[in-house]
Amino acid sequence: MKKKILNKIDLIQKVQKHKSDVGSSEVQISILTERIKYLTEHFSKNKKDKHSNTGLSKLIIKRKKLLDYLNRKEPDIYQKIIKQLDLRK
Repeated sequence: MKKKILNKIDLIQKVQKHKSDVGSSEVQISILTERIKYLTEHFSKNKKDKHSNTGLSKLIIKRKKLLDYLNRKEPDIYQKIIKQLDLRK
């Protein structure tokens, strides 16, 4: 469990705008991306887990909405996040 918490802290520190930034769009997108990666690995082992599949769909939709918002408001930061998180867009 501690490894997961440290990983989340590292994610936040990579993309935060200032020292106390923990809720900006960039931070939320990076956390959602990490959770999506974890769940896709989970499905390679547990193919019949339909409830988690529903949660994965919701996470993907939420990340897409945040990315669209960031693209509208700050396109340069959007491009930076896409490259940094290695997303296809």
